Parts: sequence; structure tokens; C-alpha cells
Amino acid sequence: MLQPYREYQRKLQEYEDTLVEALQTEKSLSQRTLDDLKDYQQHLALLDEDVNPIATKLLGESLTLYLKELPQFPTPNLLLSSPPQKLTQPFEFEVITVNPQGKEQSRERKRAEYFAEDVGNGVTLDMVAIPGGTFQMGSGENDREKPIHTVTVPPFFIGKYPLTQAQYEAIVGTNPAKFKGSKRPVEKVSWEEAIVFCTQLSQKTGKTYRLPSEAEWEYACRASTTTSFHFGATITSDLVNCRATNPYGDAPKGEYREQTTDVGSFPPNAFGLYDMHGNVWEWCADHWHETYKAAPTDGSAWTTNGNNENRVVRGGSWSRTPVSCRSARRYYVAPADRYNLVGFRVVCSVFPGLF
Repeated sequence: MLQPYREYQRKLQEYEDTLVEALQTEKSLSQRTLDDLKDYQQHLALLDEDVNPIATKLLGESLTLYLKELPQFPTPNLLLSSPPQKLTQPFEFEVITVNPQGKEQSRERKRAEYFAEDVGNGVTLDMVAIPGGTFQMGSGENDREKPIHTVTVPPFFIGKYPLTQAQYEAIVGTNPAKFKGSKRPVEKVSWEEAIVFCTQLSQKTGKTYRLPSEAEWEYACRASTTTSFHFGATITSDLVNCRATNPYGDAPKGEYREQTTDVGSFPPNAFGLYDMHGNVWEWCADHWHETYKAAPTDGSAWTTNGNNENRVVRGGSWSRTPVSCRSARRYYVAPADRYNLVGFRVVCSVFPGLF
């Protein structure tokens, strides 16, 4: 009974914390920051009457402190009524669920928000808004996936697809992939090179891009599901690019394509993300740990007390069987290694001034 109220209070606190951070950064809030705050209010699904008391309290105090020094300081009314330019746009997609035999059981129309980042050369990078939430991370199927633990993940943006060769080349200027194709995922990129890409993309755009934490990746992959795959209890080669000649569970044998495929060739999950199972393994920011014992519960990357010689990869690949493509499956690769079955997708955090 108290859950909706607690969620509402949590959103109010998030909005207040964001406004406090903005005021600490800028004595006089710029129009850009005002627009960002309004957009964040909408992201939290809060009404003007919800945030009015917060804005009045904080801006009123600020006005008292800075009135003589900053006569141009915005009023609460300006903060709340200034119409922002919408920063994201909606897209629609169909989500498929299958039964234990891999047969389509349901098909549901979904909607999500994204923004398109211009990376140059006429190429854009679609970043999908992922709502924050709490989920059960891990599984009982493999010791490396234990213990199952509760993780709370803040909202973030993540690439709609694995990074493509066209996107990588637009930023770095080279294309190391074995399986060439502008819309295919870039592979043969080491973890270290993926970090360099994120740095260069951040410098070009003015936003902070990075690799996802392992928790963010699994949360985004599951998209509120608890089954082995976001499709359901199993997958087939009609849904995922993997070595489907060795099926999972009660699914029939399928096709083994022996190479990557264009991103977006298969159905997305309920967050609107494509290729979360198969095609290429995806680098995460985390160092490798053999189990989840003492793992973070706040969605952050786990970079302490682990194996610094390896980094986490998730999602399986075109060359792996379905069991390796499960939502909970985790593996590791040395950060300097390059393989034609490992790629990555990027994350952009939600914070004031994001746009």
C-alpha cells in the first residue's frame, strides 16, 4: 500500500537533489539548465504542483543570499513555466515473448524515448532512455551468477544497438572489424580501445559517455523480465544471431550464421534495445570477479578487489550457443585483447546539463 507513496517521495527527493546540484554549479541558472531541469521533471513524471514547493524553497533561499549580487537570478515561476524544447523523441516497437519451445506466445506494441547523437559523417547514435528501478541480478544456473542479489539502478541512456562500424569509424577514423558492414557491430576492439572511443565521443559531444556497468547491462537486457532471456524461457535463430544448432531448453535446432549481422535485425526487448542476446559480446566497465559475493547494489561498476587482468563481457555472440547468451551469463576477456566476437555499446548518464 505504501509503495506508490514511497516512489513519489523518492522522485521528489531526486528532483530536489538535482536542483541543489544545479544551484551549486551555477549561481545564476542558465536557460539551458532551466530547460534541462524541466525535462528532468517530466522524466520523473512530476507535475508543476509537485515541484513548486521545492523550487520555491531553494530559489527563495538563493534569492535571499544573492539578491544584490545577482539581480538577474531566475524566479521559481520562470523555472517552472518556461517551455522547454523536448530533448528526446518517442519510438515504437514490437516486443515478442515465446513459450518454452521457442514459439511466439505474444506480441505487444511498446513505446520508449531516445535522442539521436550526431557523431559526424552523417552518422547518428541512438541513445534510449532507461528508467531507474530495482531488479534481481544473477541466477542460480551458474556459480559465477551467484548469489542472486537486489540492485537498484539509477536512470541512464544506453545505445539502442551495439556500436556499429560506421559509428566507430566516424569518431576514431578506422574500422578494425573482420566482418565488414557499416551497420554491423564493430568488433576486434579491445576494452582499452572502447574506453578511448568513449573519451573521444565525450570530447566531441560535451556529454559523458562510458561503458555500462555490469549491473546496468543486465538491468537493460532483462527489461523487467526474470526469465533466462528477455524473450522468455528460450531463444531461437529467428530471434537471435547465435550458434542455434545447440538449442537451449526445449527449443528446436536452428541456424548458425558464422558471422555478425546488421544491428537491429532481430526483435528488441521491452526497453527498445536490440541485440542484447547474441551477435557480439559487449564490454562492461567492471573488473572480473568470480562471483557476486560483496558486489555493489547501487548499479555502479565493480572495479575493486577483483581480477584486474580481465574485464567483464556480457550477452553472448554469433559464435556462442544460446546458453551463453542468457541475460545473466557473464564472461571475461583481457582488456588488451581483440576478438571478432566482442564489441560494445555505450551509456550516457542522466544529469543536469546532459544536453
